[in-house]
Amino acid sequence: MTVAIASLAFLLAAICAALMGFAIQRGATCTVAAVGEVVHNGKTTKIVALAETALWVAGGLLTARALGFLPNLPGGFAFSHWTAVGAVLLGLGAYVNQACVFGAIARLGSGQWAYALTPLGFFIGVLTAPLLFSQMMPAPIDTLSMRSALPYWLAPVFAAYALWRIVSIARTPHPEALGWRRIWAPHEATIVIGIAFVIMLVTVGAWSYVDLLIHFAKGMSDNLFWQGLLFLALLFGAVAGGWVGGSLKWHRQNIVTLARCITGGMLMGWGSLLVPGSNDGLILVGMPLLWPYAWVSIFIMCAVIWVAFKIEQKFA
Repeated sequence: MTVAIASLAFLLAAICAALMGFAIQRGATCTVAAVGEVVHNGKTTKIVALAETALWVAGGLLTARALGFLPNLPGGFAFSHWTAVGAVLLGLGAYVNQACVFGAIARLGSGQWAYALTPLGFFIGVLTAPLLFSQMMPAPIDTLSMRSALPYWLAPVFAAYALWRIVSIARTPHPEALGWRRIWAPHEATIVIGIAFVIMLVTVGAWSYVDLLIHFAKGMSDNLFWQGLLFLALLFGAVAGGWVGGSLKWHRQNIVTLARCITGGMLMGWGSLLVPGSNDGLILVGMPLLWPYAWVSIFIMCAVIWVAFKIEQKFA
């Protein structure tokens, strides 16, 4: 019975990973794209979508905990000067790569094969980080304090909000997505990513493909096979999303793009170890759990990307 339950849990997690990959093609998950929208168009639609996704994750975790499905919250870390350095490297790496770790998967699923070098660069960054940085691991955050920050009574409040949002989404016409297709409008697809992430967290624990790369680089063999399968499910969903959306096609890549991908991935690898955590983990775990270091890190990361775009505009 235990093996059967574990198998069903992993199957559900794999489906959610594929769903996340599919939704990445439509959702506003890329931090670089979100900041770029502010700089180039003066709009904040993608940033608002990311913020609401963090809200849905927070509500999902509250609900799961209230129902007894999540007895322990994921752990976090205290803020330190290394956190700031790591956040700067995350932002710089995402700008150089022209996509964050989530956005790289979306581009890869659209046939931009150069972005396969982003995970490789991230892996190299994790391997070389100990040679460049002699930082101590930040002190863990007491999860009990986070429990008091997210009290149980907020669960029914979120349930009411979720019901209102679902009805609102179903009733709101959209020029690009009507009927059931409305769920794949960019804002709503980003929310789907958050919901799928919560289900994965409840079933198999917090997972991201960058964690797989970090564990592999550090020689941590526990569950690497299963994490690898989830990564394949994520890629499958991204490719399927690109195919359904009509963006999947062969893209000729030049040497500059190849260099940007591997360099940007390496910078993000360094940053993820120093923060610690990449932008997906910060948005989908740290921010919903109100960890100060996650909020500060995302702010620094976005600020670095914003400054980089502004410099690019000035000298373009």
